[in-house]
Amino acid sequence: MSEQTPTREPRKSNRPRWIIAALVLLVIALLLRYFTRSVVPVRMARAHRGQLISTLSTNGKVQPVYNFAAYAPRAGTVKRVYVQEGEKVSAGQLLIALDDQQARSEVAGALAAERGAQAQLQALQHGSRPQQITLSGNIDKANAARAQASVKLATLEQLEKQGAASPSEVEAARQTLAAEKANLNVLDQQRTGNFTPIDLEHAKANVANAKAAYSAALDVLREENVRAPFSGTVYSVLVRTSNFVQAGNKLLQIANLKQVQVLAYFDEPEVGELAVGKPVTIVWDAKPGRVWHGHIVRTPTTIVTYGTRNVGEALVSVDDADETLLPNTNVTITVTLLDVHNALIVPRDALHLDSNGDFVYRVEGGHLRRISVKIGSLNLTQVQVLSGLNENDVVALTAPDGTTLHDRMAVSHAL
Repeated sequence: MSEQTPTREPRKSNRPRWIIAALVLLVIALLLRYFTRSVVPVRMARAHRGQLISTLSTNGKVQPVYNFAAYAPRAGTVKRVYVQEGEKVSAGQLLIALDDQQARSEVAGALAAERGAQAQLQALQHGSRPQQITLSGNIDKANAARAQASVKLATLEQLEKQGAASPSEVEAARQTLAAEKANLNVLDQQRTGNFTPIDLEHAKANVANAKAAYSAALDVLREENVRAPFSGTVYSVLVRTSNFVQAGNKLLQIANLKQVQVLAYFDEPEVGELAVGKPVTIVWDAKPGRVWHGHIVRTPTTIVTYGTRNVGEALVSVDDADETLLPNTNVTITVTLLDVHNALIVPRDALHLDSNGDFVYRVEGGHLRRISVKIGSLNLTQVQVLSGLNENDVVALTAPDGTTLHDRMAVSHAL
């Protein structure tokens, strides 16, 4: 009897089960992602009413509106200094006296020349004839005076080239020489007895020249005694009694410290934001806690190089100067460019722009809704909303993880 070989059952494959399990896991993962990650945390802010301010700060230098600087009219010695720095002076007060001996001598000589010219003019006008002996003596004196005036003019011209004589001194000497020449010319004509109508004109011109020389000499004498042209404060004294000074050396400065201004330096990109009348606050590190107020009176007219910066120079009036801001001090000024009260404000991060215009994402029931808005003024961090939002509306700013916001996105408040 033959043996029968048992028949083997075919093995069932487990592949469909693994596929089904993988699909189930994928679905679960997608569901988990949907329910846990589809709600994007975002930063939010509430629209509110408040004051929208925009300011601009820079540095500046204090300048007096009314300033007076005294200079030496000629080389010489300081006879006496009557004031010191910080002293208040009144108009006309004597501040510095220089050695004026030479100036007084020149005034006397110019006065004598003027009187001589006047006498010659009167002689011609009255038709008188001096005696020949007197006339000859006068001519000799006139020749000597002319020679002396010529030598003096040449000397002063050389000193002027060296910076040791002032232009006013040279001009006074030139006028004196012209007067002496005219005087001698008149005397020569008197000696010959040939008087014509033009002689009278020459005599009148001689008088005019002599008067001009005398006036110039008086000006130099007045400059030897420095007086205050207005009431103010002496803020700089550069010489002491017995000092020797060269012509043109600065002696002192005074200013009215109740009227000062600030020359402010604004970087070139900021110049376009400035306007006359904008309010300004001023602080000085030397006076902590003090604040002065003013306004812009002149905007920049050109761009200049200031150290390593390209700046425009604006002029700021100090409205409440109290004599404590000193000339040439460096201060910090802050200009208020914008000041809007009761504005509906949101952060600038909430504002978006595309081809359709400005818009924000308002948060409604946990989702974002795109809202078109009309904006007004703005500063670096805030923007005024004129229409599209209401007070207390919540708007989305940004997602901490960088997710791009879009309409109808589900969101939550980022902690």
